[in-house]
Amino acid sequence: MIKIKNLSKTFTMEDGLKIKALDNVNLEVADGEILGIIGRSGSGKSSLLRVLRGVEPFEEGEIEIGDVKVGSDSSSYYFRKLREVTAIHLQRSFGLWSETTLNNVIRKLYGSKYGDEALTDFDFAYDEFKDEAMEILRVVGLDHKADHFAPVLSGGEKQRLIMARQLAKKPKVLLLDEPATMSCPKTKQEILNSIKKINEDLGVTVILVSHLPEVHRYLSQRLVLMENGHIVSEGTPDDIIKRFLKDMEPKITEKSSEKFGDTLIKAKDLKRKFYLLKGGNVLELKDVNFDIKEGEIVSLIGPSGAGKTVLLRIVGGLDQPDEGEVSFKLEDQWVDMHQPGINRMKVRRQMGFMHQEFALVHHARVRDQIAARLGVKGIKVVDKAKKKAEELGISDLALDVLYNLTDLPENEAKDRLEQIGLSPDILETLFPSFPDNKIKEYAEPVFKALNLPMDILNRRSYELSGGQKVRATLALVLTSNPKVLILDEPFGDLDPITLRMVSNSLKHINQEFNTTILMVSHHIDFIEELATRAIRMDDGKIIGDGNPEEECDEFIKSCGADYLKDNKDWKKKIAEK
Repeated sequence: MIKIKNLSKTFTMEDGLKIKALDNVNLEVADGEILGIIGRSGSGKSSLLRVLRGVEPFEEGEIEIGDVKVGSDSSSYYFRKLREVTAIHLQRSFGLWSETTLNNVIRKLYGSKYGDEALTDFDFAYDEFKDEAMEILRVVGLDHKADHFAPVLSGGEKQRLIMARQLAKKPKVLLLDEPATMSCPKTKQEILNSIKKINEDLGVTVILVSHLPEVHRYLSQRLVLMENGHIVSEGTPDDIIKRFLKDMEPKITEKSSEKFGDTLIKAKDLKRKFYLLKGGNVLELKDVNFDIKEGEIVSLIGPSGAGKTVLLRIVGGLDQPDEGEVSFKLEDQWVDMHQPGINRMKVRRQMGFMHQEFALVHHARVRDQIAARLGVKGIKVVDKAKKKAEELGISDLALDVLYNLTDLPENEAKDRLEQIGLSPDILETLFPSFPDNKIKEYAEPVFKALNLPMDILNRRSYELSGGQKVRATLALVLTSNPKVLILDEPFGDLDPITLRMVSNSLKHINQEFNTTILMVSHHIDFIEELATRAIRMDDGKIIGDGNPEEECDEFIKSCGADYLKDNKDWKKKIAEK
């Protein structure tokens, strides 16, 4: 039995601002129960898990798990006891040994018993723990991958192996923070099935934090709703989810007009092979062909490893294909996206990219971030950069290669600059921030379309609400009015209320500015609400291209995603009530 009494936790920010993450939380969890916790981002869900794990101090209250009792004034000894009876699995945690799946679990079993899993003489540990390790792998559905090299496992298999390593600690309670939120439906189903088996076969109590209603409907036996650090309601998953979604803004039912413009992007006969040092050929794009018309909203869908992100990067000119070409219509001519030069720069200036890592700079004003963005994507940026490059003795081809880096995730861009011996300062020299007095003129139409007040321009990122941050992030990439917006799952970890806000905002942008959108997403609801067309991929090939709902239904069937099977009917019932 878990008992939480009058638990309160406050965080103090660098600027002295105090945020009450948990406010007088009281909760009980039965042995062997799967308790779900749902709520908006910032509601206190993850803070509660960290306190239960024993890695976060608290000011008031008491926690009791079995015979372990911890109060706000308890010594480190009792917090260590809390860590002994709990295990936690984080969404993006992939700390694995570069060894077989079996050895990863054996190491954790050895470490739990003797205190150090980094042993070098493995024979005696193998003999002592092999059978127990194989049983744990069976529970998480990885016994058939016992001899596989851990680094070449799929994302879902790696997450299940992380869970197996946590189970090797023999915890009484497994704490799950957004398990599989960023995964495709196929991977998510595998992970959810593993959680069920852990609970049923081993009797482990599970506390599951997720903002995905469909995950709680599939797993949780009881659900708790959190808002602003409080538990505001608890009950059956269906009842609590209805309350959670009651303030969701209505969706814009009308998608953008399907009377699209002329063809804007052509992908022809694309091929690309990828290899790993261990594991051989792991992905091959084969004979990929499609066109995208101006004003379309196209989503690439498919399981993890199907080649979606690779294809997205090739279309955007960020990576080269082995064969084939991508061309973009610039005024009256077609530009090859893989031939460096000024014309390709002019095309890229009209593209907006949002990667998974895309985010606002925490302490920077929104105004300054838009100024930097316009310095890269402004109307006259190509001509100005060309002039500056001539002064510095940089050729047009080299300038285009450097300009390409401005569309990459920040860390990747820095790595590529280091490889050629350049500092990130070169990008600021070639593409300086936009004049401050012009920011409002460019931001105003986009802010209006996104329903953002203009005074947000002068606020810092950390001062914005969750919904405002998402809209401001969109405004940042849209202020330069790109013809094409490329989205690589930047909204994968948003709660459904905020995701509806994003979907409606993107529809407004598409209709207001005729922006063409090409995206990758694993959120089926988001794809069906937003996209006018879906391209379905598997194993590097296009296997479907057409109506989003039809393609998503086929995808769900192929994934065996049981947790999504009645999701659509259930949501219709909620909408009717």
